[in-house]
Amino acid sequence: MTKTKLFLSALLLLAPWLWGDDLPDWYTPLRDAVYSQDLASKDLIPYYNTAREQAAKELSGAELSVMYSRCEYMMGRALLYEGNKQDAAAYLEKGMNYAQDSLNQKASPEGWQMLAENLSQLCTVRPTTWVMANGGKVGTYAQNALNLDPGNTASQYLIAARWIYAPAPFRNIKKGINMMEAIIVYFDSRLEKDDRFNVLSSIGYALTLQKNNSEAKDWLAKAMKVYPDNKYVGNMLAAL
Repeated sequence: MTKTKLFLSALLLLAPWLWGDDLPDWYTPLRDAVYSQDLASKDLIPYYNTAREQAAKELSGAELSVMYSRCEYMMGRALLYEGNKQDAAAYLEKGMNYAQDSLNQKASPEGWQMLAENLSQLCTVRPTTWVMANGGKVGTYAQNALNLDPGNTASQYLIAARWIYAPAPFRNIKKGINMMEAIIVYFDSRLEKDDRFNVLSSIGYALTLQKNNSEAKDWLAKAMKVYPDNKYVGNMLAAL
């Protein structure tokens, strides 16, 4: 076993002491509704408001800012699904501001993660020149999160995803797949529901780029078990 594998195995054994609990149950309905894609963005507002209201009651300081950032990020994603780039950008910008506010109060892996996640989605709606100037920060922010918590799977995903979703001259599909699979192997117990879906669906998408449709179907089907109503993966699977 390599030193890297030994290190990752040790982190798994220490996980209960190194890392906190799952996300609160008043936030996950918003997240799951966004990923399920059953509701229009306007119908997600009650979930969004509930999450923010409960966050204000139970959290404070940097932790509150991180949770606000999560809420903005989810609304941004929902609007992107609908092609509403302008409104999505407004939520994502607020998400970045909340994440930065949390970091101004206290450095945390979650703060860096949310700064990276909001920025990664914001890059999908900004002009090419803006993306060229700011897109590289996604990896930097995600790495900052991993420096504080090597088991932050959302940040691991962001770093791996660049090798799959980058424009053709800059992508390395095989490397991206290997990195995604490593997340499952070494950090399966750390994967939140949306992170698991993102990893599984990205492996499936990467395999379609390699024209390996048979294996792609298997991975996309696994993703659909996480969020059976997700239209993005459902359409990809149907096309195969």
